[in-house]
Amino acid sequence: MFRSLRSPDVLLTTLLAAGILAITMGTRQSFGLFVSPINTATGLGITTISLAMAIGQFTWGAIQPVAGAMADRYGERSVLLASVLLMALGCALTPFMTSGFGLIVAIGLLTQLGAGGASFSVLIGAAARRLPLEARGSASGVINAGGSFGQFLFAPILQRLIQSVGWMYALWAMALMALAALPLVGRLTRPVATPAPQHAQADQGVMRAIREAMADRSYWLLHLGFFTCGFHIAFLVTHLPGEVDLCGLPPSVASWSLAIIGLANILGSLYAGSCVTRYRSKYVLAAMYGSRVVLVGAYLLLPSSALTFYVFAAGLGFTWLATVPPTATLVSKLFGVRYLGTLFGLTLLSHQVGGFLGAWLGGLAVVEFGNYNWMWYADMALAAMAAVINLPIREARVERLALAG
Repeated sequence: MFRSLRSPDVLLTTLLAAGILAITMGTRQSFGLFVSPINTATGLGITTISLAMAIGQFTWGAIQPVAGAMADRYGERSVLLASVLLMALGCALTPFMTSGFGLIVAIGLLTQLGAGGASFSVLIGAAARRLPLEARGSASGVINAGGSFGQFLFAPILQRLIQSVGWMYALWAMALMALAALPLVGRLTRPVATPAPQHAQADQGVMRAIREAMADRSYWLLHLGFFTCGFHIAFLVTHLPGEVDLCGLPPSVASWSLAIIGLANILGSLYAGSCVTRYRSKYVLAAMYGSRVVLVGAYLLLPSSALTFYVFAAGLGFTWLATVPPTATLVSKLFGVRYLGTLFGLTLLSHQVGGFLGAWLGGLAVVEFGNYNWMWYADMALAAMAAVINLPIREARVERLALAG
C-alpha cells in the first residue's frame, strides 16, 4: 500500500514531518482537558473559556495561508522554528492568565498561531516539494497520522499530569514537550541535493494563483466541506469532556476517548492516504462526511456509558482528520504544488471558521440549554451537507501509477 515510501530519503522526510505534526497537534487537540480545571481555578465561566478556545480555533486556521505563503516564498525553516517557539510560549504563559482577555492572548493567539504555523499547510507543502509525485498521496496520509498519534499520546499523559501535579504544571510540561519539535524541524528543512521532480508550472505569483483558485467553483465546494469538518472537530475536542461530565462519567473517559480518536485516526489517515492513490478524492471525502451522520445518530440513540464513548470515539476517529489527505490532494490536482502551502492553507482557514463556531456555540448551547443536543443535531445536518457538496467537485479519474516492485 505504501511502496512509494520505500526510498530511505522519502521515508525520512515523511516521518520527520509526521513527528513535528504529532507534537503540534497533540498540543492543540488536548486543550479541551483544561477547560474544567481552568474554570474551577479562575471562575471565569465555561462561556468565557469557550470563547478563548473558539478564537484559538479561528487563529489556527487564519495563520495557515499566511504561514503557507511565507514558507512558499522564504522557505519552511524559519516559519517552523518561530512557530514552535511561539506555541511553547503560549502554553507556558497560560497558567498566569486569570482573565478572559489573558486566556484569549495565551490560548487563542500565541499557542494557536504557533500550532498553526507548524501544521498542515507548511508541513505538507514542505514534504511535497521534497517528494516525487507518486509518493505524495501516501506521504500525506502518514504525515496526517502523525498528528493523530500526537493526540493519542498527549491526551492520557496530560490528563494524568493534571490529576497528579495540577493543570498549571501540566501546561508547563506541555510547553517543554512542544520544544521537542525543534531538532525535527532542523532535519526536515535541510537543503536537498536533488529536488523532487515537479510538474512544469509557470510561476505567475501567489496572488495570481489565489485569484485563479477563488474563481474555481470546485475550490469553493472544497472550502464548504472543510468548514463542516472544522465545526465537527472543534466542537468535540473542546466539549467532549463536558459531555462526558454531563453523563456522570469520570474525566478519564474523556481523555481516553480523545486518545482513542487519535489512535483510530492513525489508521484512518493511512487508509485515506492509500485511497487517494486509487479513488477520486471527492468520493473519499463524501464517504467520510456521510459516515459522521450515521455515527452521531447512533451515539444519540445509545445509552450513555464509557463503552459507548469509546466505540463512538473509535468510529469518529477513523475519519477525524483523515479528511486532510484527500483535501490536500484535490488542491494539488486542481492547482499544482507551487503554491500548495498557500491554497491548502486557505481551505484550512475555512475549516477553522467552522472550528470557531463549533467551539463557541458549544459553550453557548450548554449554558443556555444545559446540554449539547442542538449541537449534535447541527453537526449531523452539516455533515450530510458536506457529503453531498463534495460530489460535483471537478476531478479527473485517478491514473494508476506503475510503481517499481
